[in-house]
Amino acid sequence: MWSPFHSSCVKRSVNSWLSEVFGDQSVPHFEVNTRTVDILFQLAQSSEARCRDTALLSEDLKQKASEYQAEGAHIRDILLQGVGLSCSSVSKPASDYLSVLVDNAMVLGVRDTSLRSFMPAVNNLTNELLEEEKSNRRLERELRALRKRLGTTLVLRSNLQEDVNQTIKSQSVESAKAEERMLNMDFVRAKAKELSSRRERAEAQLVSRNMNKSLTHQAIVQLSEEATALKQEIIPLKNKLKPYMDLSPSPSLAQVKIEEAKRELAAIGSQLQMNIDLEL
Repeated sequence: MWSPFHSSCVKRSVNSWLSEVFGDQSVPHFEVNTRTVDILFQLAQSSEARCRDTALLSEDLKQKASEYQAEGAHIRDILLQGVGLSCSSVSKPASDYLSVLVDNAMVLGVRDTSLRSFMPAVNNLTNELLEEEKSNRRLERELRALRKRLGTTLVLRSNLQEDVNQTIKSQSVESAKAEERMLNMDFVRAKAKELSSRRERAEAQLVSRNMNKSLTHQAIVQLSEEATALKQEIIPLKNKLKPYMDLSPSPSLAQVKIEEAKRELAAIGSQLQMNIDLEL
């Protein structure tokens, strides 16, 4: 927790730092709370520390530059005095060549401009160049392989996206079908429940009216089937009587047979009439 005094000091420090950073421009609006002030205070401290380090480094570089310039002037004077030359006596092309030679020495990072210093530096640069070219070729091969894999990956991604789209469409269709089946199932269940309740009510009404089971549809269908079977049984009996129709039997035996056949036909006819009446 910040104390009130400490908090006010932090705010002043933050405001001062923001004023220095934005200068003549207005400071953007931001929400002032403990967290934002704390973050800005940390940024201000980091920025000030970096500025101090940069200032120290700049002063050190300036000092080294002045030292190098003084040393260079001293060495130049010694060299010129040793060979009996002066700056005014050196021609402009020679001065330009010397400047280029010095620049090359500084670029190559050698201590002097002698050939034995230049050759190893040039060889090192050549080796570095060859290594860089080899590295570039390796990177180009890797880049081609990556591009090839990327193309394959993009094709696979496209195929997967199509599969996903097809799956989504299939799922939507199946979901619609499932919903329709659920609705149909609910309708069938409701209809079955309604028919079951109607059947129970009809059965209760039939029980309350003391209805005979022989008058039910199932019983009538069964009687119809029995009547059809009896009709089929009559056909063989008629066929049995046909041979006797053309004979001249004895009157008494014929009368007996005729009476038996009449009784049998009457019984079958009454049974058939009963079945027909029950059907009606």
